Amino acid sequence: MDPSERPFLEVENSLTNQRWVERATRRQLGDAEKMVDQYEVDRLIARILAGRDVEPEGAATFLNPTLRELLPDPSTLTQMDAAATRLADAVTSRERVAIFGDYDVDGATASALMYKFLSHCGVECEIYIPDRIFEGYGPNLPAIEQLAGRQAKLLITVDCGSTSHEAVSRSNELGMDVVVLDHHQVSSALPDTVALVNPNRDDDMSGQGHLCAAGVVFLALVALNRELRNRKWYNNEVAPPNLMEWLDLVALGTVCDVVPLKGVNRAFVLRGLEIMHRQKSPGLVALSKVARQDGPAAAWHLGFLLGPRINAGGRIGDAALGAKLLTCNDPIEAEEIATRLDELNSERQAMEAAMLKQAIDEAEAEFGLGDGPSVLVTESETWHAGVVGLLASRLKDRFRRPSFAISFDGLGTGSGSGRSIPGVDLGAAVREAVEQGLLAKGGGHAMAAGITISRERLGDFRSFLEERFSKQVESLNENRQLKIDGALSARGANNEFFDRLEKAGPYGAGHSQPVFAFPSHSIRHASVVGANHVRFSLRSPDGASLDGIGFRIADDPLGQTILSNIGKQMHVAGTLSSDFYRGRRRIQLRLLDAAEVSDKIGP
Repeated sequence: MDPSERPFLEVENSLTNQRWVERATRRQLGDAEKMVDQYEVDRLIARILAGRDVEPEGAATFLNPTLRELLPDPSTLTQMDAAATRLADAVTSRERVAIFGDYDVDGATASALMYKFLSHCGVECEIYIPDRIFEGYGPNLPAIEQLAGRQAKLLITVDCGSTSHEAVSRSNELGMDVVVLDHHQVSSALPDTVALVNPNRDDDMSGQGHLCAAGVVFLALVALNRELRNRKWYNNEVAPPNLMEWLDLVALGTVCDVVPLKGVNRAFVLRGLEIMHRQKSPGLVALSKVARQDGPAAAWHLGFLLGPRINAGGRIGDAALGAKLLTCNDPIEAEEIATRLDELNSERQAMEAAMLKQAIDEAEAEFGLGDGPSVLVTESETWHAGVVGLLASRLKDRFRRPSFAISFDGLGTGSGSGRSIPGVDLGAAVREAVEQGLLAKGGGHAMAAGITISRERLGDFRSFLEERFSKQVESLNENRQLKIDGALSARGANNEFFDRLEKAGPYGAGHSQPVFAFPSHSIRHASVVGANHVRFSLRSPDGASLDGIGFRIADDPLGQTILSNIGKQMHVAGTLSSDFYRGRRRIQLRLLDAAEVSDKIGP
């Protein structure tokens, strides 16, 4: 029997209604042995890599990704050469340039990258980030007219623009050329631009569709740098910029936009973290300080500490704050901006908590009538439109099904966000709903989507989602599995083990963090801390202890069971992290699941 076909530790139905299985299949375990024998890879690392479909022959490159080996030729992206030519023309002619970005981390980092390069070359440029509530996503006509009125001759859209037909048309009318640098899914009908670089356009054969916008912009800067060198434009007054020094921004955008950590993305993140460790960016240094980052920057710091604070500006404050911080060279100003972003993030957290309680009450009322809907669609006129995406994500995690959260204004127009579960393509459904007239606007990708909807179509939209996904969601929830990378004890979860584990990182989308089961460990103590988190300690049968935390689970069956079973043995599963406390590094378990100890003998 293949290891993945039998329950790990005989856990058929855990506290989160999952079957525990071993991640690595028999074939993958064979690949792991090959990595050990032929390529001298550490056995633990080999097992982790094989379980994530890394081939033995590719293990060395995966563990030590280099830009020299993995960075694609920018010219392989459709219309990249045309984009580089137009950008170089703007540099050599000293044209005024407008950079139009998105209001999330990827948009801020992509905008900052372009701004840094152009400013280095002496080009007068400005960044424009739209207000999420009043302007919405992508370039809009009033903004285009403002930028043209300030004498911009070239508009560069980053992390947006691939579907902005009207705005591009207006820009052309006003004498502004448009170059789009984007990565979002796009239809075959493209706006009339000088160049539209998007590795996800239908006619792009580069194979770089996993790039975020910051990655696309970085490739554009490589192409622009090459074009300026070919023109022999650099001189004693302006030397070529060191693009490698800006990889910290590429890493931040890559991690926070949750794009797959494969290929060149792995090199971006690893090299970017090295740059971040040098603490040369006043903005990132200030942000790390207010976020109370402990120890050298790691991928999870980017995703869970720095990213949310940059996003907070776009959600409930000044959308331009993130880009301002990332382009700031004055440490004092950077500290002021970072402090404001930290304050906005705290406000966002409080707002989200109140909204989440209301949304959960609404959702649980629906489940009280039966099995509940296959896709949750919650709404309110009191919710902040900048936080509905986070709300949808929390609902998706709690109820294990695709979820939408919609904020309606007083006129009956709703702005909403959806988050999905693996196996359910929400973006495709939203695009179809737009075509059927159920939504005024909508778009996205498989795991996330944004919509604009009128209140009178809300019922039709719910019915459309139910009809489309009911069987699919039911099947996925009936066969939920937690893939376990191996069994571990509290004594084994030490600094040395964690250091070995990190050699297969960074972990993230497309390269999930290893999950370990701790068999028959007793709960020493447990308490509720912070915003519904559960802090606890495990004791192994040999007496060793390990601290753990479960995020936002205090009201869930998992959290309630941990809190009420002090002294009882349980099987516990989660991922490992490290932090620094009073100058000492410690390992902590991040709880994912738990199960009763069975009398049966496990694998």
